[in-house]
Amino acid sequence: MTQTIGKSFKDIISSTVLLFVLKVTFIAAAITYVIIVWLIGDSINSFIISYLSWLPWEWLQSTGAKVASMAISYMIFIIMISIVTSFMIEPLLITLAKKHYPQTEVVGTPNISTSILLSLKSAMMMFIIFLFTFPVMFIPLVGAVYMLWLWSILLKKPTIYDVSSLFIADKHEIKSRTKKTTTLAMIAAAFNYIPVLSIFAAVFAQILFLHHILGKEEV
Repeated sequence: MTQTIGKSFKDIISSTVLLFVLKVTFIAAAITYVIIVWLIGDSINSFIISYLSWLPWEWLQSTGAKVASMAISYMIFIIMISIVTSFMIEPLLITLAKKHYPQTEVVGTPNISTSILLSLKSAMMMFIIFLFTFPVMFIPLVGAVYMLWLWSILLKKPTIYDVSSLFIADKHEIKSRTKKTTTLAMIAAAFNYIPVLSIFAAVFAQILFLHHILGKEEV
């Protein structure tokens, strides 16, 4: 796993990956703005206020609502980053695979509909769990692990599909090569704790999984 992480960090600072991240960030930011400002902003605020109505003091309700609103807005942005990355990642993965594993052949291509559907299902699952359990994030240490686990839900299944669809045809082989990917997804999700670096989380997960899956061929 150490070698996988080391290779991934080297790839993430390459000009090719940096340019990709900038494109994804611009698109995701535009979509997030439309969603929050035009579509669900008022609904989220109303839900949070009613959800926190059990708190004893008005100032505590107000503070909790502000924190929760910021967290939800940030989470929507992270979700959009993940979905857009999944949609655009194929050429980048092939380029990196040719660079590190020249003997590996491309055996397929991710179905765009399936890829987006997996991303949306993972995002919806994460978002729903968060909406009903977000007070957990205020518990010291437990909250930190809780958020990493939530973000790993967003990253894991779509990333496995995107990478494996390109390079592995055997479904049984996919299962054997994708063990411990929850840990990798949580490592990638750690980028989300630093707002500026959060734009790298999804692509870093894709690169981590690429090396984790294809790197086994060199063993």
